[in-house]
Formats: sequence, structure tokens, C-alpha cells
Amino acid sequence: MGVCRWVALQKPMPKTRHSILQKRLLSEIDGNSSDYTALPELRCTFAGRSVVPDVAVITWSRIGINEAGEPEDNFIEAPDWSIAILSLEQKATRVIDNLLHCLRHGCKLGWLIDPDDYSVLTFTPQYEPDICRGDRQLPVLEGVNLEVTAAQFFVWLKMGKR
Repeated sequence: MGVCRWVALQKPMPKTRHSILQKRLLSEIDGNSSDYTALPELRCTFAGRSVVPDVAVITWSRIGINEAGEPEDNFIEAPDWSIAILSLEQKATRVIDNLLHCLRHGCKLGWLIDPDDYSVLTFTPQYEPDICRGDRQLPVLEGVNLEVTAAQFFVWLKMGKR
């Protein structure tokens, strides 16, 4: 029987489509919620591992404040919503494993965005993963007033149609 060992792997550097989707997600989530903040590439260390979602969505109340009144640098919990944008250089199973790790430790929602397939694989605790394409509404956290279908989401990549 094999032993599963965790090895730190460097994430591939984002390319243009990845960065556009990430930027737009940050803007849309922040613009549609006063309860949550969307943070890019935040290292979240919990349950013996660190994960770095492309977008970590966290309630403001969970961000620790230091003596100077500034946010604590180390976030040591799972994000409320973990969003990963799949890059060609990444293994989907490793990204899914990170999303599942988050869900096992308090994360309420996970998205795996596949820009080549124009799909979003969604994860919620105690439910099987669900794939959203076309006119399927994407699930968001309660308190985030964002309504978007998978098709609308990928229109963000169409130059001149933003």
C-alpha cells in the first residue's frame, strides 16, 4: 500500500485568460458583497497544508487584526469560498484535491474553472461535484449578490464584449 506524501509545488504563473478571469472575479465579488472580500493568491494554511486559491473569498469578520489595526499576514483557516482557475500546466486532480481539502475544513463553496472547456466544476460540502456549462446558474455564497451563468462568465474573455 502506498504512502501519500505532500510535496510543496509551485503554481504555474498565470497567463492572459487566467489573469482576466481572476481580475474580473475579484471585482465582481467585491462589488456585490459587503460581507466578503475576494483576495488573489492568498496562502491559507490549515490542517497541515497550505493552499493558494486563485481567488480566496473570506468574510471580513474572519480576517484577524494586529495591534496596528492592520490585517494579520497569516491566514490560518480555510477560505469561505475557494476558486481555482485551471492552467494547462496544472494537474486537475491536484487542484481538485486542494478544493476538497478546503471543503473538509470549513470551506462552504469551491469552484474549479476550466477556461478551455468553458465549464465550472462546483463543490459544496456533503454534495457531489456539479458541472456548470451554458445557461446554468453558478452557485455563490449567501451574502454575495452575484447572479451569473457559466456562459455569461466566459463572455468576460471575449475581447470587446466586456
